[in-house]
Amino acid sequence: MGEQAPVGRVFDRRRRANVAGGRQHRHEVKVSPEEEGMLLRRANAKGITVVRLLVESALAEDGAEIASDRRALLVDLFAAHRTLASLGNNVNQIAKATNVEGVVPGELVEPLRHTLDAVRAAAAALTDAIEELPKP
Repeated sequence: MGEQAPVGRVFDRRRRANVAGGRQHRHEVKVSPEEEGMLLRRANAKGITVVRLLVESALAEDGAEIASDRRALLVDLFAAHRTLASLGNNVNQIAKATNVEGVVPGELVEPLRHTLDAVRAAAAALTDAIEELPKP
């Protein structure tokens, strides 16, 4: 499925991207009210349409996650990356102040604790996201 989402909407697109020449084939699927509810819950949980859920699920390799799941995982990994980058900036600022005075200044002790807690939380979130990656 060589679909490309428009730039800037890579991760938040609910519908599938258009393809050259359009989609020529149509399939109709009838479902019970219970099945419709299940499909709607699953699609809404992933932030996609029911049609996209059905197509991606049917075209995924056996046991593989669907493209929307991979995109959601990438969003989480990029968020963890941004968090770690900002935490690195905080650590650099604290290190600079510590190097100037030779000790951790009193006003930086609490921010240092918060920063280290945030580093631990970000590392744990990154570990969780990595564990969600498909196993080879």
